[in-house]
Amino acid sequence: MNIFDVVGPVMVGPSSSHTAGAVKIGYISRKLLGEQPVSARILLYGSFLTTGKGHGTRKALVAGLLGMQPDDARIPQALTLAEERGMQIEFGEAQLKEAHPNTAQLYLQGQEGRSLEIIGQSLGGSRINIAEIDGIETNFSGDYPTLVVHNQDQPGHVAEVTSMLSHKGVNIAYMQLYRSSRGGEAVMVVECDQEIPKEGIDWLKKVEGVKKVTYLGHDTEAMDKGGTAR
Repeated sequence: MNIFDVVGPVMVGPSSSHTAGAVKIGYISRKLLGEQPVSARILLYGSFLTTGKGHGTRKALVAGLLGMQPDDARIPQALTLAEERGMQIEFGEAQLKEAHPNTAQLYLQGQEGRSLEIIGQSLGGSRINIAEIDGIETNFSGDYPTLVVHNQDQPGHVAEVTSMLSHKGVNIAYMQLYRSSRGGEAVMVVECDQEIPKEGIDWLKKVEGVKKVTYLGHDTEAMDKGGTAR
C-alpha cells in the first residue's frame, strides 16, 4: 500500500475525491487535448453535481484545465483565472446511466482547433479513472505514460503498435482493447513503463487505418494526430 493511501495526497482541500481528484481529471484532460482549451462544457453527475459546489469541484476541474496540480494554491481562483485567459466555461448536468457517483463529462475545444470528449471518474484519495475518450470506453489512471490509438478495427494494428514500442525499448505495463463494433472503430490504450519517443508516435500517425493518436506523457505534453508536442 502506498503511504498516500493512508495519509492522503498533498492537496488544496477540502476533499481528496471532490477537489484533488477533480483537479487531476481536468489536468489529464488538458494533456490529452494537447493544448490550452479555449472552451469547456463541463457536465457533472451524482455527488459531483449535488455536493460538488461546497467542495469546490467546479473550480478544481477548471484549475486542472489551466494546468494546475492538486496542491496549487491558486485553485480557489481558477474560475477568475480562466476568465482572464479567455476560456469560456459552461456547467451543466450529465445525463449518464449507472455511472460512478463522482463523474465529470468534459467537452473541450483547443486553441488550435482540436476537440475532445472525456468522461472522468474520481475514485477517492485523489485516484481517478478516465472512463471514456470520444465516446469509446477506456479505463486508465494517467499514472503511467499512456498511448491511446483510435484505428479501424482490422488485423495488424495491435502488432504495429507493439512492434514500434519494442523497437523503441518501451515496456508495456497494461494494454486494453476496445471497439464500437466488428469492423468499426477500435481503441487501444497502452500504459507503459517508459516515455515513448516522439518519433515513434509520429510514425504511428502515418500508419494506414490509424485515425487518431493521443499520448499522455509525464515529461512532455500530450500529442494528437496532426499536432505537435507542447
